[in-house]
Amino acid sequence: MNENLFASFIAPTILGLPAAELIILFPPLLIPTSKYLINNRLITTQQWLIKLTSKQMMTMHNTKGRTWSLMLVSLIIFIATTNLLGLLPHSFTPTTQLSMNLAMAVPLWAGAVIMGFRSKIKNALAHFLPQGTPTPLIPMLVIIETISLLIQPMALAVRLTANITAGHLLMHLIGSATLAMSTINLPSTLIIFTILILLTILEIAVALIQAYVFTLLVSLYLHDNT
Repeated sequence: MNENLFASFIAPTILGLPAAELIILFPPLLIPTSKYLINNRLITTQQWLIKLTSKQMMTMHNTKGRTWSLMLVSLIIFIATTNLLGLLPHSFTPTTQLSMNLAMAVPLWAGAVIMGFRSKIKNALAHFLPQGTPTPLIPMLVIIETISLLIQPMALAVRLTANITAGHLLMHLIGSATLAMSTINLPSTLIIFTILILLTILEIAVALIQAYVFTLLVSLYLHDNT
């Protein structure tokens, strides 16, 4: 069990070639589209959820910030579908890879910060020095605020990676315990299996919540710079 504990986090290969790119491109294919004037219930529900999520995230933004609405909605859909597909047996979850999460977090964070320095440079620089700061503390606060700004994309990526990875490891351990107990004690097996089902439901919720939190924090960074 210990040897295969982290096997599901290894990037898959097909004939020696990396297959992670194909897996990353697969979730958009699951999003249904309609070519008809009148949509079915699935498409209508999907559009309602997208509209609700977009409205909730974009309410606090000005006109310039709302130009990111399509990107943010696409981001939350991609992360949510990727997280959910990773819960399937013998599947690979790209969001457990810190490198991929950094590849999503750093460009979005950098774009928001650069936009802030281009449009509101005085307000952007004011964040490094809170009003009323004592003169002896100014150098220290500037350093602290600079570090807190630079660590934002890392915090985004690590939060998503840690939550998804921890859930997968816990499911793997409880699933292995269920299998091991099945030949020893049936009542204990049923209890552990019930816990596994409840944990799976919790992980589905965590997959959706982490997608929303990641996108919401990017939206907040954008709001601070527009």
